[in-house]
Amino acid sequence: MGVIATGDELYCHWGRTFLAIFCQKGPSPVAIKLVSSGNKLTKLVRNGILDCAKKLEGGRKMNNEENILGYEKIGKLIRKFSIPCIISLLVNSLYNIVDQIFIGWGVGYLGNGATNVVFPLTMVCLAFSLMFGDGASAYLSLKLGEKKKDEASKGVANGISLCVIISILLCVGTLIFLPQLLNVFGCTDVLREYALSYGYVIAIGLPFTMIGTTLNSIIRADGAPKYAMTSMVSGAILNVILDPIFIFVFKMGVQGAAIATVISQILTFIINVLYIKKFKTITLTRQEFKINVGVAKKVSTLGISSFITQMSFVVLVAVENNLLSKYGSQSKFGSEIPITVLGIVMKISQILNSIIIGLAAGAQPIIGYNYGAKKYDRVKQTLKTVLGISVIISTIAFILFQTIPDKLISIFGSGDELYMEFACLGFRTFLMLCICNGVQIPSGIFFQAIGKSVKSAALSLSRQILFLIPAMLILSNFFGITGILAAGPVADGLAFIIAATLLVLEVKHFGKENVKSEALVDDTSTDNQLNKQIVITISREYGSGGRYIGRLIADKLGIKLYDKEFITKLAQETGLSEEYIESKEQKRDVLSGLNNGYYFGIDNADELFIKEAELITKTAEEESCVIIGRCSDFILKDKENVLKVFVYSDMEDKIKRATEFYGMDKQKAEKEIKRIDKLRANHYKHYTDKEWANHSNYDICINSDTLGVEKAADLICQMVKDKEAILA
Repeated sequence: MGVIATGDELYCHWGRTFLAIFCQKGPSPVAIKLVSSGNKLTKLVRNGILDCAKKLEGGRKMNNEENILGYEKIGKLIRKFSIPCIISLLVNSLYNIVDQIFIGWGVGYLGNGATNVVFPLTMVCLAFSLMFGDGASAYLSLKLGEKKKDEASKGVANGISLCVIISILLCVGTLIFLPQLLNVFGCTDVLREYALSYGYVIAIGLPFTMIGTTLNSIIRADGAPKYAMTSMVSGAILNVILDPIFIFVFKMGVQGAAIATVISQILTFIINVLYIKKFKTITLTRQEFKINVGVAKKVSTLGISSFITQMSFVVLVAVENNLLSKYGSQSKFGSEIPITVLGIVMKISQILNSIIIGLAAGAQPIIGYNYGAKKYDRVKQTLKTVLGISVIISTIAFILFQTIPDKLISIFGSGDELYMEFACLGFRTFLMLCICNGVQIPSGIFFQAIGKSVKSAALSLSRQILFLIPAMLILSNFFGITGILAAGPVADGLAFIIAATLLVLEVKHFGKENVKSEALVDDTSTDNQLNKQIVITISREYGSGGRYIGRLIADKLGIKLYDKEFITKLAQETGLSEEYIESKEQKRDVLSGLNNGYYFGIDNADELFIKEAELITKTAEEESCVIIGRCSDFILKDKENVLKVFVYSDMEDKIKRATEFYGMDKQKAEKEIKRIDKLRANHYKHYTDKEWANHSNYDICINSDTLGVEKAADLICQMVKDKEAILA
């Protein structure tokens, strides 16, 4: 039995005495052989040591081995991480539903139809506010990880400033062009008066709504999720209180509902603005709110995934409303009933989706950590638990949608016989395969958690963009209003097939990845020939020989070379496997940014970059060395003792080197070289906001085949000597 000695109090005096004989101070491992004996004293010693071992094993896990994600019970972890996500998403979903319930009873279904037409406008504003909020949050996390608080403050301030500017522009634009916008979103003549009354009030409140939402994302990133949730819940509760007052007491109809919504969102806005002076990690000054084009662009880029996610829904609702208006007018139901009912159906289904998304998003860090640590059993267990709960929830929802659709629609007010008939048809047809959501939604988040960005993006966008909109357009042309409803299960079914197929194939290959780590063993001499501490960073095109040049420089100067050695150090610090880290670091494809919605937070690649930046900075402060790649030139850009090198080569020479030294197939070499360089360029651009191959980033750019790698190394060594003389 292996026992780790710690400072914990031992349960048994005999056990403590026995361990003291063998243990030194500190957590020294001790191997103890317990002999079987009937002696009572021996049993006491044995039992005491066994009890100690159990307790100390827990201490070892807590203190030395890994974080809680690697060993805590899966069910407990899911409850801890998923419940807050579910609550936050449900609050968002219920905000609009509450309005529709009171409007339905106070105004009638035409009032609900009007809110459904205005709804895409609010989603456009939400898309912008989340882009700035989530972008600023990601920028905050990255810059704090790099220990650059001033830059983090600029990112947050610029995100807020961008939101203020855009919100005012959208407010003014909406007030001027609201009638035209309503036409785009499928408004009918019957709904127009209601929609204008509701929309103008909502437009006035847009700046408060958008700024409050942006601040909410930033507050969560600052480490105050409870504060952010409190502001959201406070607004939602006030909305529930004010809706009946303005609608029933003041008899203001849909306009009253809009006023109640705006007042509620102003409350959220005020609570969040008050937090600006309470930031834990940064301090904001007036100067930082001045727009910096570079910072603003970076913040917007980091938040683009949230924007795309929301805008895809806007496009869907706009297409849907226009089709319902067109084909509804050709049916006995008319245009207004289908627009009203399907809007309610989709919002009710969003409650189901919010629970599933929250559950899966909460499990994301659990899956990501254990996948990286190669604990595939825990990954499978987490996935199985999430899928099981999701399918149970979606099955319950399916039963409700099929058996009591009339009761569900009645929550939103009464209607005539045709209204109830279409409501039952809408729930039973459009949500016929809602059970599939219990697999499709968690699958997309699962692939995001394990870093498979292409698959994640495909699954995230497949149902709404790839399947639902085309299905609506095609089926409505053949079957009219019924075809629009049938598009729902068609899209759900196709998305499920793709998700299930990708999921099964992925799980089957768990543990079979053969990512070969070629971590360079530091066999260079350390007979340091430098009098000053100098760090050489080498960025290089794939196949240019840059890594070998780095080794030659290290040998010639008698200093250490750091390349994939950082992978080993990262593995030790994070608990993730070296294979996983190597497969993710310095590789960022164009779809990576599409996978971070507002419930995801900082992704795996960002966490690795922050940790790696810390290691690079620490290493550079301690010794002279050569560091290969990893944005080290940017990370160390403020240090005077750094020589920044970029190594490139002609494609023909790179292909030759790739085939001779890397064993690459000559026919595929050029394509692979371009692919890897593209990934490196994307990675560099994402974290530095600079172009990877731009010569202005470096002190010297050298073609490795003009002089040859040996002479290239000699040239760089001479530059090091010259730099050393300058620093003397």
